[in-house]
Amino acid sequence: MAENRFAKRMWHASSNAIREILKVTERPDVISFAGGLPAPSSFPVETINRIAGEILTADGCRCLQYGTTEGYWPLREAIANWVKVKGIETSPDQVLVLSGSQQGLDLMGKAFLDAGDRVIVEEPAYLAALQIFRSYEADLIPVKGDEEGYDPEALEAALKEHQPKFIYLVSTFHNPTGITYSVERRQKVAELAAKYDCYVIEDDPYGDLRYSGERVPALQTFNPERVVYLGSFSKIIAPGLRTGYAVVNNPEIRQKLVIGKQGADVHTSNLSQRIVQRFLAEGLLPGHIETICQDYKAKRDLMLESLEEHFPAGAKWVKPDGGLFLWVTLPEDISAIDVFPRAVEEKVAFVPGAYFFAQGGGENTLRLNFSNATFEQLQTGCARLGKVLKEFLD
Repeated sequence: MAENRFAKRMWHASSNAIREILKVTERPDVISFAGGLPAPSSFPVETINRIAGEILTADGCRCLQYGTTEGYWPLREAIANWVKVKGIETSPDQVLVLSGSQQGLDLMGKAFLDAGDRVIVEEPAYLAALQIFRSYEADLIPVKGDEEGYDPEALEAALKEHQPKFIYLVSTFHNPTGITYSVERRQKVAELAAKYDCYVIEDDPYGDLRYSGERVPALQTFNPERVVYLGSFSKIIAPGLRTGYAVVNNPEIRQKLVIGKQGADVHTSNLSQRIVQRFLAEGLLPGHIETICQDYKAKRDLMLESLEEHFPAGAKWVKPDGGLFLWVTLPEDISAIDVFPRAVEEKVAFVPGAYFFAQGGGENTLRLNFSNATFEQLQTGCARLGKVLKEFLD
């Protein structure tokens, strides 16, 4: 049998639950709040078409050739300038271009983790991160938090007991909960990482999608040597370009990530890198983000209004200042996993929250995405889901 030939680390590996759920919701009549997809209407198709044509016409042979693993130098320069708004002071030498920021999680796992090594993760945590770290046979240590981020006492206790290789977190507009780490919590995580000789992965794919509140400096600003910052252009230009980046100030870590990437994909698509670089060089990104945020803010507000109108008493949710998700907590005796098939019958889908918990729990929670649906779908889908939830409460 083939399974006898697989590596031991694959014996208990499972596919991403959200990707499996999306297969169920591919029917055009199902309104899906399940994915973390940006709205297709936000993609700057005409601009990308123009830029790509100009690049291929002027320098097609070079951009279609192999490139350096670290990334296209003008893009690295542009990224070093772009992250200044997040409080990050860096140089192009410290920027590594990635094939999507999620590749940074895999490279960190490849560089740091042996079987049985420990990683501290949030509870709940980004599902793909859990999947990646498990693929390197790491032991995941979930630590609870609140609407400001990791609970400092719980985090310190876990660091003291488990001595993890690194701490993982989504610092701004968290996936799945939508919360944003306060300045005080960011500083505390950085202090604890130094105290216990630990590193931090700061995952920030949503930080530019702010609809209310004040911008918070990146956690990396509080400890540049110990925090690896991951950013992405997937949510603010287009995910199909598969272009993200890591800001890695520690040269030893940076070199290990480069070696890992050489064995993974050699380099990120040169054409995609040049498209993103031109987007930045022409100053198009701030205005484009502003347009996206106006649309997503209206969708967030409409979903919040629809939840108030249609969801049963006893359901609670977080109002995020940005990002793509709403996190809903149901009464404890209701399992969102049980609700899901009934919801699909009513032609609406979501992600049960239990999938985001590293060691079980969260059965009474669910995640809703508001960016990819139309305004009409937001209203109709929330009404359908509210009807199903009331059935379960009754």
